[in-house]
Amino acid sequence: MKRALYIVFAILMLNGISPAQAQLAEDADLYQLLREKDSVLFHAAFNNCDPETMASLFTEDFEFYHDKGGTTLGRETFLAPMFKNCSQRTEDWIQPSKRILVENSLSVYPLQKDGILYGAIQHGMHRFEFLNENKEYQKGDIARFTHLWVLEADQWKIKRELSYDHQPASSYKIEN
Repeated sequence: MKRALYIVFAILMLNGISPAQAQLAEDADLYQLLREKDSVLFHAAFNNCDPETMASLFTEDFEFYHDKGGTTLGRETFLAPMFKNCSQRTEDWIQPSKRILVENSLSVYPLQKDGILYGAIQHGMHRFEFLNENKEYQKGDIARFTHLWVLEADQWKIKRELSYDHQPASSYKIEN
């Protein structure tokens, strides 16, 4: 996982962009747009069980790297289990897990070539909650994520996703 991050930051540096200088302000249009896309993505994944919406947010050659679950190559391969699980939902279905973006953890770094915006790196932290046997949500892991967003046919889509540094939430002090 560290190697993938080093590659992303090396690309930034080779293009003359310092990550510290490239980070967008929270009120920047691109920051707000990708924050909203992040919200749509995880709402579809964790609240709505909506793989069609998720599919619209990934490139066909999407790659997912997870420090506990390994590598998944291709949008269809990544979404296949979700399509299956969502099709088996019943009326009494209860969302088994929640994803919560850690406040003030999100950052966005634009990627440009010859002054033309073609992508962005979005980085942040999120935590998860899971239903226990009493159907009450309990704290799960906290983790870091990095998304490589690209403009594809004038649409922002995730080409690469890294999910790493999963730790019990109790091992992190989260300040809101």
